Amino acid sequence: MQEIIRITALTKFYTIGQETIKALNGVDLSINKNEYVALMGPSGSGKSTIMNIIGCLDTPSSGSYFLNGPDVAGLTDNQLAEIRNKEIGFVFQTFNLLPRYTAIDNVALPLIYSGVPVAERRARAEKTLKMVGLGDRMHHKPNELSGGQRQRVAVARALINNPSIILADEPTGNLDTKTSYEIMALFQDIHDAGNTIIVVTHEEDIARHAHRIVRLRDGIIEKDEANSPQRLNK
Repeated sequence: MQEIIRITALTKFYTIGQETIKALNGVDLSINKNEYVALMGPSGSGKSTIMNIIGCLDTPSSGSYFLNGPDVAGLTDNQLAEIRNKEIGFVFQTFNLLPRYTAIDNVALPLIYSGVPVAERRARAEKTLKMVGLGDRMHHKPNELSGGQRQRVAVARALINNPSIILADEPTGNLDTKTSYEIMALFQDIHDAGNTIIVVTHEEDIARHAHRIVRLRDGIIEKDEANSPQRLNK
């Protein structure tokens, strides 16, 4: 298996006033290409901190993080920005869509930063929206879409640059049970197509869709176990 992420002896400390908080305390973690991993843990366990470091949104206090080979610590701000745009697709609990933009314009946004011409941007965004089942809603703005449709737009935006990794932070946190089921079926399709998926969640039933569950507590990995997910019926 090809290793895509390797984290060694990772620590992260935050100083708040006179207090130092250990968010991560010597974490070792390796993730291979096309794995489907759930990071689980209660509030304060360190799962959001490790997600931010994997997503190059934060830096560790010590330790190493290798992404597709290079040590991320040695990269410039511009190189990190390029990784965030091209290597990692982000899906957030709150969708993070621009309210005045249509679905197709929201999805095409990362391609602007990549310098892709307008016609190609729209063609790729249209294709990706159709892939997530929103071919008939691409000219609607977020307030004209349901929660599930908004999350599908966010997933399409995450996929638009063909990233190595899809990083999803509580992707069903604002959705009802039926819609959560539909979004997890979509993640199943994305994984089947060859993407590496990392889902951060505190919900056991969402984590069980992954093939591997990494449980964090108090800044350390408490358990790292394989999981046999139940295939969702389409």
